[in-house]
Amino acid sequence: MPLRLIFMGTPDFAVPTLRELAAAGHEIAAVYTRAPKPGGRRGLALQPTPVEQEARQLGIPVFTPKTLKTEAALAEFRVHNADAAVVVAYGMILPQAILDAPRLGCYNLHASLLPRWRGAAPINRAIMAGDAESGVMVMKMDAGLDTGDVAMGERIAISDAMTASDLHDQLATIGAGLMVRAMAALARGDLTLTKQPADGVTYAAKIDKVEARIDWNKPAHAVLRHIHGLSPFPGAWSEVEVDGEAVRVKILRCELASGSGAVHADPGAVLDDHLTIACGEGAIRIIELQRAGKAPMQAADFLRGTPLKRGARFS
Repeated sequence: MPLRLIFMGTPDFAVPTLRELAAAGHEIAAVYTRAPKPGGRRGLALQPTPVEQEARQLGIPVFTPKTLKTEAALAEFRVHNADAAVVVAYGMILPQAILDAPRLGCYNLHASLLPRWRGAAPINRAIMAGDAESGVMVMKMDAGLDTGDVAMGERIAISDAMTASDLHDQLATIGAGLMVRAMAALARGDLTLTKQPADGVTYAAKIDKVEARIDWNKPAHAVLRHIHGLSPFPGAWSEVEVDGEAVRVKILRCELASGSGAVHADPGAVLDDHLTIACGEGAIRIIELQRAGKAPMQAADFLRGTPLKRGARFS
C-alpha cells in the first residue's frame, strides 16, 4: 500500500531518494527544500536546489519556508495530511510539532553507522578518521541530533582510494534503496525500530576551512585520508614555491607511494619527478590536483605546465 509522504531535502545526496520513492509508487504530497540562492559568477540568477529541480520535473509542489517554527508553517505542513515525512539532508531543524504532525512520524536517511558520526559532515569525518567502513541508516527522528531509533542500515567498506565524493555518490544510491524498503515496511506495519547504543557516540562537526591545510608531518596514511576526506570540497591544500612564488594547490586524489616506508626526507619534500611527497612517515604520490583558479588536472598534466624538480617542497 503506497504512503502519502512529505519529502524534505536539499542537495544532490537527497535526489536519488526522492526519485526512487516516487518510482516506487508513493504519493509525494509536497517537497520541502531550502530557498533558491544566487548562482553564477555574478550571483544574479537564483539557483534552485537539486531537490527542487527534481521535484519540478516530477510535478510535485515545492515549499521553501525560511522557518518551520511558526504556527503558520505548522498549519501549512499539516494541510498535506501526510502519513510520514522522509528527510534527507534538509538542512533545517524540525521542531517537535513538525515531527509529530505525520501520523507515522518522520524518517531520516543519515550517512553514517549511527551512533558514530552524528551531525553535519559524517562522510568527510569517516574518511578523515581512517574508518574502515561507513554506511547509511534510516532513523525515526526525535528532537535530538541524530539520536532517533534506527530502522534499517547498510554498510560499505572505505578503501584508501575513496574520496568523499566517491563515498557520497555510493551512499546516496544505497540510501535511496534503503529508504524505499523502509517505507514499504512502514506501509505494511512491520518496520522495526531499535534504540541506538549509548557507547560509540561521535560527532561529525561541520568542516572548518582552517582544517583544509595539509600537515605533511603526519604519517602518509593520515595525510592521504585527510586529502580524500576533503575532496573535492573544500579541498585539502598546500603551497609550493614555483619560480620564487608561492603557489597554492588543492590535492584531490593521491595514493600511498610503494616502498616509501623508510623515506629520509623533510616532510613535504618532492622525492621524484612523479609528485611523490614525503610525509612524517612514508610518502604519498599525487594523482590529481588543482592549482588556484584552474581546473582539476592529472599530476602529469600539472607537471608539464609547472615542472617541480626533486628537492622542491610543499609547505
